[in-house]
Amino acid sequence: MPVIHKFLIDEREVELSAIRAQGAGGQNVNKVSSAVHLRYDIKASSLPDEIKERLLCLSDSRITQEGVLVLKAQQHRTQEMNRADALARLQQVIDGVSNPPKARRATKPTYGSRQRRLEGKSQRSATKELRGKVNKE
Repeated sequence: MPVIHKFLIDEREVELSAIRAQGAGGQNVNKVSSAVHLRYDIKASSLPDEIKERLLCLSDSRITQEGVLVLKAQQHRTQEMNRADALARLQQVIDGVSNPPKARRATKPTYGSRQRRLEGKSQRSATKELRGKVNKE
C-alpha cells in the first residue's frame, strides 16, 4: 500500500547544501562532499498555519530560534542518496505533526480504587503505630 502524505513539501522551499561527512571513510571522506545539510524555513513555507504552529512548538533541537529546521544527512556514501534521505526525514517530521493531538479527557478514580487506596493507607498506619515505644508499667 503506498504511503500518502497529507502535505507534500515544495522542493523550492528547501535549501540543500553539500558538506563533507564526518567519521571514518579513509581518504575519500576528505575529498568528497557527500553529506547533505537541509535547511527548511518553517515560517516562510507554504504549509498551513496550524502545521507551522505545531512544528514551531516542537521541542526539537533541530529547529533554530528563527524557525528554521536543520537536518544533516550523512548515512550514505553518495550525495544523491543523502539528499533523498534528508528530504524523507523532513517529510517524516511534517507528517508527524500533521495529525492534531487528541484532546485529553479528564478522568477520576473509581470508587473501588479509592477504597483500596484508603485501606492500604490504614494498614500502613497500623504497622507504623506498632513501631512506637513500649510502655513498661
